[in-house]
Amino acid sequence: MFNASTTLGAQGRNLVIIVLAIALLAGMNLVFNDYIIRVISTVFVFMILAVSYNLINGVTGQLSLEPNGFVAVGAYVTALFILSGESKTEMFEMAAPSPFILMLHTSFLPALLISGLCAAFLAVCLAFPVFRVRGDYLAIVTLGFGFIIKILAINNPQITNGAIGLNDIPQQPHLLFWCGLFALAASGMILQLVWSKYGRMMKAIRDDEDAAIAMGVNTFRIKTCAFATSAFFEGIGGGLLASLLTTIAPGLFDFMLTFQLLIIIVLGGLGSTTGALLGTIVVVGSGEWLRFLDQPLTLFGHDLGSYPGLRMVVFSLLLLIIMLFAREGLLGKKEVWQVRFGRRRHDVK
Repeated sequence: MFNASTTLGAQGRNLVIIVLAIALLAGMNLVFNDYIIRVISTVFVFMILAVSYNLINGVTGQLSLEPNGFVAVGAYVTALFILSGESKTEMFEMAAPSPFILMLHTSFLPALLISGLCAAFLAVCLAFPVFRVRGDYLAIVTLGFGFIIKILAINNPQITNGAIGLNDIPQQPHLLFWCGLFALAASGMILQLVWSKYGRMMKAIRDDEDAAIAMGVNTFRIKTCAFATSAFFEGIGGGLLASLLTTIAPGLFDFMLTFQLLIIIVLGGLGSTTGALLGTIVVVGSGEWLRFLDQPLTLFGHDLGSYPGLRMVVFSLLLLIIMLFAREGLLGKKEVWQVRFGRRRHDVK
């Protein structure tokens, strides 16, 4: 247990870190060019998605393959709220937009929060059939949900504009700040949840669900809590992604998005929130840093020509090497400060 002075000191330290992080985010727009700002914003968005996905998959131990569905819900809800009625009328080509869709309009921040709440509400509804099964069966059920969302988006053109998708989505000014702020908020809130008694029960379910039931843990309620929290931040991440890309379509939210997030959390370490952040930097950042490999190469003045796809070959080899030497990911189940300073007393395996 921590005494009062230790807790107050930790809270003061966290407050200072948050203030410094916000000041850094506010100043990035003044330092970097548009390309770097876009790359950093993308990294922040995937940080939100990775730490939220890690909560249900890594911390709670439920092999869920649904994040692409919740991201799609968040992206479409945000886009429909921030687009004006005139824009929707002009944009919808396959069918006229429904009157309800034309009525939807609000500013960016409320749209993000509504997107998160819609995704969380859907997660609570899905929890009843989803958590009736475990293991591989749970993965199959949640995988099917992702496909259902994509099919619904294609076959309801009066709501989503069908396969064409939504274009000319307004990009929020200072989007880098908002992406970083929500990445910071998502990471902090999920860490607090993991350190709480609910987080300890999530880890107990991950390690042995039958033993957790025997100890009196309401496993359905805890798994639903993790599922809804994860979906809430995935919905917000989807809304930020829609504003960042300014165009979305059903094909953007296929299983490859889930697969990319799965690579990130496995690489960082299943169960480690900071590992998910580190994995995002490695996976998403490396994809951009290695982009020069797809350009014509020269070595000591000799033209080596261009090799399209070389970037992905090198990137795949890097992932392979990392996983060979770090079987449990870069951080395993630990957080970054535990690797350096040792295990914290309140961290329960």
